[in-house]
Amino acid sequence: MSEAFVDSPLGTLLIQGDESGLQRVEFIDEKIPQSENIPVALQQAVFQLTNYFDGKRKSFNLKLNPQGTDFQKRVWLQLAQIPFGKTISYLQMAKDLGDPKVIRAAASANGKNPIAIIIPCHRVIGSDSSMTGYAGGIWRKKWLLEHESPVMQHSLF
Repeated sequence: MSEAFVDSPLGTLLIQGDESGLQRVEFIDEKIPQSENIPVALQQAVFQLTNYFDGKRKSFNLKLNPQGTDFQKRVWLQLAQIPFGKTISYLQMAKDLGDPKVIRAAASANGKNPIAIIIPCHRVIGSDSSMTGYAGGIWRKKWLLEHESPVMQHSLF
């Protein structure tokens, strides 16, 4: 499996995958220098993530190969359907999966999403619109949601 470290406005990203698809996009809290040579299998992911952070991309077109249980993969497929700039609640996610009683299992699977940003688990919030848990840290979740917000804040001065 190939890997690369990429700088982002939210810190270093670890990107892993191969010709079978992208398996991991993860925030790394320590500062690791950006990879000088990006493996061919990861170049499109790096390009599309860079465009996303530059505000030039609202969706991703990448072959994904996340590793997890069948249920986790169902949740991650559901997450991928949340449009850019929109959010849903954990309860709505469970209902969309067909059973509101799976809310805790769905939230757990959401937290184990191995492909941050591209599988947009950051778009899931509490039913009261609260910023509930995010594996990359609440501050990153807040940044990502503000980055995707259709309402742009402008300075008066």
